[in-house]
This record gives sequence, C-alpha cells and structure tokens, in this order.
Amino acid sequence: MISFIIPTRDRPEDLRLTLASIGALRLPEPAEVIVIDNASRFTPMVPVALADGTPVTLILNAVNEGAAARNHAARAARHEWLVMLDDDSAPLDGGFLDALRAAPVDVGAVAAEVLLEGGGHEAGGLPEVPIGCGVALRRSVFLSLGGYDSSFDYYAEEYDLAARLLLAGFRVAYDRSFRVLHRKVASGRDFTAIVERLVRNNAWVEQRYAPESLRSAAVASTLARYRAIAEKEEALAGYARGLATVRETISSQARTPMPPALYDRFTGRAHAREHLRAALRGIDRVALVAPGKHETIVREVVRELGVREVSSHADAHAAVIATLSPGPILDAASEWGARLSIPVITPWALAPAAATPYMLRTA
Repeated sequence: MISFIIPTRDRPEDLRLTLASIGALRLPEPAEVIVIDNASRFTPMVPVALADGTPVTLILNAVNEGAAARNHAARAARHEWLVMLDDDSAPLDGGFLDALRAAPVDVGAVAAEVLLEGGGHEAGGLPEVPIGCGVALRRSVFLSLGGYDSSFDYYAEEYDLAARLLLAGFRVAYDRSFRVLHRKVASGRDFTAIVERLVRNNAWVEQRYAPESLRSAAVASTLARYRAIAEKEEALAGYARGLATVRETISSQARTPMPPALYDRFTGRAHAREHLRAALRGIDRVALVAPGKHETIVREVVRELGVREVSSHADAHAAVIATLSPGPILDAASEWGARLSIPVITPWALAPAAATPYMLRTA
C-alpha cells in the first residue's frame, strides 16, 4: 500500500534516525522504503530491511537532482501511495493509513500536519498545497503529471506540483490524522541560498499558473513578500540573486493559467470564503491576528462578507487568524485562544472532525 520515499545527501545519522522511526511504526499494511541518495560524498549505509521487516532499497544518483530525485524513486516504487519524507522527517504514528484507505478517487494527495521537534508546526503550505516532507501522493497520478519539476531544485516544487494536480482535476486533502515530525536539521541549510530559490521558484509558479488578469500583481506580491523575509533574516544577497534570475527567466516559463475559480482554490481564497461565510455569521466586527502567508486574502474575504475589521481586540466580536498556512494557523489558534476572551476563528476548516469545526473558544 505504501512506498516511503526519502531523498538524502550527506546526513547519514539523520537518515538512520528516520529509518528507525519508520521501522518502529510496525504498519499492518504492505510497505517499502526507497532511499534516493543525491550524490553524497560517501554512500549511505542502509539496512536491507527495517526492524519490522519493511524492505529498504537504495538508489544512487551520480548528481544532486534536488527534489526531482524523488521521481526516480517513484518510478521504482511498487505501491499505490508514495509517502514523501525528508531524511529528517517521519510519521509519528500509523494514523494516516485510514485517511489513505478512505481517500476518494479525486484526491490525488493527502497532506500531513507537520510538527517541529522543538514544538509548534512547520510553516508553509496552503489548504491544497502540501509540505514536501510530509505528503502522500497517488503513484499513478504523480507519474502521469511528470513528478517534480527538476528546474526547481528545492523549495516551492510542491506548489508547482499542486497546481498541476488541480489543473488535472484532482484535490489535495489536508488530514490531521497524518502527523509527521520534522526534526529540521540545520546542517546543509544555507538561508541565503534558500531565499534565492524561494524568490525564483515562487515567482515562476505565479507566472505559470495565475490567471492573466492577476499574473503581474501575483508576481509582484510574491517578490515583495520574499524581500521582507530576506530583510528580516539578513539574507538580502540571496534575494538579489533570486530577483536577477527571475528577471532573466520569467518570460521563458510556459503559461498554463488557471481559471479564476481554480486559482482561488490554489491560493486558499475559496476555502477561506466558504469557511468564513459560516464562521462569521452574526459577527460584524473582527480583529485580524497572527498575519502570515496570504494575509491579504483573509482580509479581502472578511471585507467581502461585509464584516468590519477593527484594530483593537477590545472592539472586536471575534479574532480571525490572518494566514492560510495550516501550521501557523494551528500555532496561532493555540496562542491567541489562550490570550483572548473572544472567539478565535481559523480562516479555513482544518480542525479534526471531533473538534468544533469553526471556532476555537477560550474557557
């Protein structure tokens, strides 16, 4: 049923810990692990099988292909679902199996709730954009779409794949029964290089898929967002390199613009509109808290629904979390739910079925 796919490069101890974590799950379904080595200095040592008997295959790449190395492993995989991990991430339990078994045929991917070892959640992702170190993909769908685009190297390749999934008629489901722990090892992470790729790759995504009427504004907004991040993280050199590459390459990106309604799903606007229409019924004043990715969309949807935004929590009837990324939403719900005496409302429905679907209220 499951093929775990793990790219790795020069992190043998992290890989060992991840393999041990998978072996400790003792899943009741058929599984395999495929490790794809991205031209490490030394060939990683992997067992023939994990502690629970799950077979392990090692594929050696002669060059570092970044995230696209996963494509080789996908072609070699034997099972229906490809569970994409990093060499420092692993499922916390087997709770995701039910989600995969029950996934409707139009669900091409199931996105995990990605937690960080030090507490809190991984940033990134959107309602229908998974985080690459914790997502299950239907093998047939993934291969039919050509897998990850090798030109991205790392970062935002999930956004490009998610856009192609949606264009092909599939959905991405976010399921909190699928929990992945990301240890987020610092080695091998150069934030200046990361910012450079984030600038280039996210601009490419907007250039490729935004409706023509929104394309220029979407690219400009993306560049402004990552300039602010680069300033905060003191990585302006990476931003400058990324911006230069964008200027050189953006016109060569093949356009497959989404219809506006589909683009609203891709950005999360459709999810916010549907959820907040019900969640804000009877509420006429809100304060926005914890701004993050697509804060502007949350603000626009609130206004579209005829609800007034106020700056003071004391004047608000509720607080709305102003980001569409699932991890930051969950962290903000916990933090602001403890701080405020008014309801704290998530901008889209990501609470587990057993929880209140619209509001997280303080006692």
